[in-house]
Amino acid sequence: MIELRSDTATRPTPGMRAAIAAAEVGDEQRGEDPTVRELERRAAELLGQAAAVYVPTATMANQIALRILTQRGDELLAEENSHILIYEQGGPAALSGLVMRALPGRDGRFAPQQVRDAVRDWRSGHMPVTRLVCVENTHNSSGGRAWPLAELKALAETASELDLRLHLDGARLVNAAVAQGVAPAEIGRRFDTVTLCLSKGLGCPVGALVAGSEELMVEARRAKHLFGGAMRQAGIVAAAGLYALDHHVDRIADDHARARRLAEGLAAAGLPVDLAQVETNFVHVDVAPLGLTRSEARRRLDAAGVALSSTVQPTVLRAVTHLDVSDEDVDRAIELIPCALGALVRA
Repeated sequence: MIELRSDTATRPTPGMRAAIAAAEVGDEQRGEDPTVRELERRAAELLGQAAAVYVPTATMANQIALRILTQRGDELLAEENSHILIYEQGGPAALSGLVMRALPGRDGRFAPQQVRDAVRDWRSGHMPVTRLVCVENTHNSSGGRAWPLAELKALAETASELDLRLHLDGARLVNAAVAQGVAPAEIGRRFDTVTLCLSKGLGCPVGALVAGSEELMVEARRAKHLFGGAMRQAGIVAAAGLYALDHHVDRIADDHARARRLAEGLAAAGLPVDLAQVETNFVHVDVAPLGLTRSEARRRLDAAGVALSSTVQPTVLRAVTHLDVSDEDVDRAIELIPCALGALVRA
């Protein structure tokens, strides 16, 4: 099976497994694990922040950030199909008592004026306080699209002017940085808090980080314990994160190149693929013009030995390239996917 459902499918490489086996460990909950401490130091630097906290998952990292940036009853603003709104089990409301307000987006982005228009006048005594703006970069539901730096700068300036806090769900931040040819810190430094997932394009078996100021990260450590994220000899898995920072950052460009080649091959074979939307490691295929339902298309693809996944759009499937997808896999997928979906080469 050619696994293209998600970059979460990555498995530890032999080098990463060796790093895990050799990890120096201590009691992470007491702050005594040297490998965790080093990962937190390096991650903070990578993300353009003063400090970072290592946690088991990116969802937990996001929820910690929301908890420490807000008060119960506050309102957060996020793009309507953002991960924080639709893929985290209502965590902002359940864990932090937040009102969640969706902003219509284009390619996963929204404009500063939308934020201005959405801010509520809490002085009436009836409305929640609009406190937090959340950005997702790259944006999962839009197909791995990246926010242009100029738009992030304008949004950050607007948030500062309106006294709003700004959180970056940077689960795939490294993809955005590599695609735009900038350091991740150039993106992350504009936010109050930033999260990074280690178990997607960076190829780790587990782990994520939340980063921010020294003061905020003191609060983040308490929230980590509160949410059940405190660990013991976590250097075993943190070592994978250090290995990834050394070996798996620059190579993300290979994932992007393979996604581009896959998209071009599928488009040439007659599949409805919008090449302009392929910016990082996602390729979206709309099966509606082929007269197929999503479930039927996935059944055919599974039978052909290629795994794609669904998206928030009812007729769109996605293919995601990652560490475990080779050039040969891409070549084979270009052959198998059009045949499975009944596409014909255009004249």
